[in-house]
Amino acid sequence: MIRWIAAIAGYIFFRFPGAIIGFILGSVIEGLGKKTRVSNSSGGQQVTPADFELNLLSLASMVIKSDGNVSAAEMQFVQNYFVQAYGKERANATFRTFNEAVKNREVTTQPICEYLRMRTRYESRLQIIHFLFNIAQADGLVSQPEVEKIREIAGFLAIGYRDFESIKAMFFKNPDSAYRILEIEKTATPSEIKAAYRTMAKKYHPDKLQHMDEAYRKGAEDKFRKVQEAYEHLQKEKGF
Repeated sequence: MIRWIAAIAGYIFFRFPGAIIGFILGSVIEGLGKKTRVSNSSGGQQVTPADFELNLLSLASMVIKSDGNVSAAEMQFVQNYFVQAYGKERANATFRTFNEAVKNREVTTQPICEYLRMRTRYESRLQIIHFLFNIAQADGLVSQPEVEKIREIAGFLAIGYRDFESIKAMFFKNPDSAYRILEIEKTATPSEIKAAYRTMAKKYHPDKLQHMDEAYRKGAEDKFRKVQEAYEHLQKEKGF
């Protein structure tokens, strides 16, 4: 598994400074020693933190290269994310591991997503989509190829259409954003808006991700804040 993910990372990251490669791979590989598990809601198959992070990095790499522009800003975002989650000290042995593991291998979206779908809770998969949009936005622009790649990933992760559009709207400012975030129509009444806010606030509440690392919980807090902002915007717009 380590060789597989390093090959992916090497394919994308090889032209960039070794420190970036080191921090990302070091963070993930060092996670192999963890014993905590991220379980799905049914209590069935489980995914270890190491496998979860390895597969998450694979999806991140696909988004980064989807528009044909491997952005240094997007790379930096991924680096910062994993360093925040695991700490810089986990990067010590990465160059050796990376050099030993790099091989050219083609990796496709569907098997990775199916692996995660069978082993993670729905709210965890929602956070994956939010994380991928954050990567795409790191260079200041979420391109259409990036949106389509994330949409493909969301489909394989069995993310509902309205949930995908809700998270997507958090990264695109337009007159319809608040409605899309709350998953309602522009004709919604104040009572419908209030009900939608309660539903979405419950869905995106950070407590849903207490089983995950701090970096993912902070992402949940960001989604929750966007829901609150959307509701406050519609309160002012509708005058209630």
